[in-house]
Amino acid sequence: MSMKASVKWVDGAQFLGESGTNHQVVMDGPEDHGGRDLGPRPMEMLLLGLGGCSNFDVMSILRKSRQDVVDCRVDIEAERADAIPSPFTKIHLNFVVSGRKLKENQVKKAVQLSAEKYCSASIMLEAAGVEITHSYEMIEAV
Repeated sequence: MSMKASVKWVDGAQFLGESGTNHQVVMDGPEDHGGRDLGPRPMEMLLLGLGGCSNFDVMSILRKSRQDVVDCRVDIEAERADAIPSPFTKIHLNFVVSGRKLKENQVKKAVQLSAEKYCSASIMLEAAGVEITHSYEMIEAV
């Protein structure tokens, strides 16, 4: 399977990314780097991609296991090296799953399967040496 995307410089530190499916996103740098702070930074986009990929998996698995999920959020914290380049060294994903009569073993399994088997972004970053950890919280919805 191949994928395509393009990223076009707009001005200063602002870029317009376009996916192969014709969706666009603005990325921008901080003012001290010539940007206007009008969009996420490119490294933030990596974290957003990781969060989207893993949350997509978790929700898919929970729906297939017939869990009554009303909300699912993944909060991501990352550390970067204090050098140039400054790649991610550690990333923690905490899933906050709200639902009715959720089974903890199903939520735990969904997070584990995403991390170990399905999330291409997570698996790729781990292969590059990034330490990735996962946790979850469950909230009973009324």
